[in-house]
Amino acid sequence: MHILAAMSGGVDSAVAAARAVDEGHDVVGVHLALSRAGGTLRTGSRGCCTIEDAMDARRAADRLGIPFYVWDFSERFREDVIEDFVAEYQAGRTPNPCMRCNERIKFAALLDRAIELGFDAVCTGHYATLLDTSAGRELHRASDAAKDQSYVLGVLTAAQLAHTYFPLGRTPSKAVVRAEAEARGLTVAQKPDSHDICFIPDGDTRGWLAERVGAETGDIVDRAGTVVGSHDGAHAFTVGQRRGLALGVPAPDGRPRFVLEVRPVTNTVVVGPKEALAIAEISGDRYTWAGAAPDAVEWTCDVQIRAHADPVPAVARLDADGSLVVRPETPLDGVAPGQTAVLYAGTRVLGQVTIDRTVSAIPIDA
Repeated sequence: MHILAAMSGGVDSAVAAARAVDEGHDVVGVHLALSRAGGTLRTGSRGCCTIEDAMDARRAADRLGIPFYVWDFSERFREDVIEDFVAEYQAGRTPNPCMRCNERIKFAALLDRAIELGFDAVCTGHYATLLDTSAGRELHRASDAAKDQSYVLGVLTAAQLAHTYFPLGRTPSKAVVRAEAEARGLTVAQKPDSHDICFIPDGDTRGWLAERVGAETGDIVDRAGTVVGSHDGAHAFTVGQRRGLALGVPAPDGRPRFVLEVRPVTNTVVVGPKEALAIAEISGDRYTWAGAAPDAVEWTCDVQIRAHADPVPAVARLDADGSLVVRPETPLDGVAPGQTAVLYAGTRVLGQVTIDRTVSAIPIDA
């Protein structure tokens, strides 16, 4: 196959490209420049897609003897990921920028261009597996549960899965990948994994948002609507947060209170007991299927609401209004609108839904 290897500058994508070469594919490496700040350098393991990463990717491609290019996707990244991130926070939701990057950049913009140029597939270093069946291609969890990245790939559609290639999916551990990189003479063999939001490398999400959306004081209220404190900007709060509330009125039982809801229209933050973070139902209108859609109106599945959360048995259904509703067997903890819920059938990814609405397991008057 004619394969475009997306090379981030890390060890996973470098080894994935190397394996594609070993399997006899015609491989071309590409690094995505996602920031116009070309002088930006990585700080330890914070951030990614920097000039340092581009240089590491080029050295890996040279070592593998494959052509290498840098494509400027910075404008698309700004519009589809960064601006979306800000807009979601302004709407009182908690977005996942890595999901949006996979959905709109790596497996939309990049894949579209690759197909236009005649490539058969895009290769990445994600830890997930693909299975071709009579019903079509399926996305499954990786062999190494600790490194499984199927959650962040849950946004991929059947059409996109048909043109993807994940050489690392059946690798038993990250240690094996690093050892292989070392044996191949790749300089990124011991490079730290990136973490945190790549466009906020210092990790100060609150400060970053304050610069872009401003800060306006507002009320902090309990579930009954009683004012118990004030804040300097609702965007700085997320569901489940406990620290930094500085409430002026203690809870009647003296127990800590947590953020239950952010209401951007009224610039209000709602707080309550930890038990009220238990969510009995989630739903959303923005969902996609990773392969064939379920052939029933209601079905059993597992639901996962974070990249490294445990899956929870659930019942999902499609309502007449077009929304996807998921009711877990046991309540989910601290779910916020804007998060992504990925549905599984065993190891197979069925699809995903962006959470628009949640229903607490604890009534307001409880």
